[in-house]
Amino acid sequence: MTERDDPAAGEAGAEHDKPPHLDESVRRIGAAGRATLDSALDTGRALRKLVSADLALARSALGRALAWVAVAIVFGASAWLLSMGVLTALLVRFGLTWLAAFAICTVLSLVVTGVAIWRVSVFFDHAGMHATRRQLARLGIGDEDDDDEADEAAAPAPASQAGAP
Repeated sequence: MTERDDPAAGEAGAEHDKPPHLDESVRRIGAAGRATLDSALDTGRALRKLVSADLALARSALGRALAWVAVAIVFGASAWLLSMGVLTALLVRFGLTWLAAFAICTVLSLVVTGVAIWRVSVFFDHAGMHATRRQLARLGIGDEDDDDEADEAAAPAPASQAGAP
């Protein structure tokens, strides 16, 4: 049975449901505000500790990764040199001159170097943060179109646009 069904319970509940005085309401609002502020400060401290710990972990991982990259480069370079030596010896064994064998190995190395340079330039282009720059330009911060407009203004106009009929 609820208060709606029992009128006696409604009268007894009405005494307890009286709104508090104005000063009590202000105290309750102030206490709730302080609790909210304390909670926000605790959340901020926890987030700061999390970011600090995450940065420390990333810094440690980066150092270890660089050490292993150095190991990989050293062993990769020595493996490449050994494989080029074996290829040179095989080419000489098949009847080519030493000069021709070294030339073939050099061309192969230059092709691999060219592919690597091309891929690095592609990845550096991806690292240019073009989408972020576009969004910042929409907000009016650091327009990247300034350089393009300056280049277009410096370029001479084609003959068809320079007043030719």
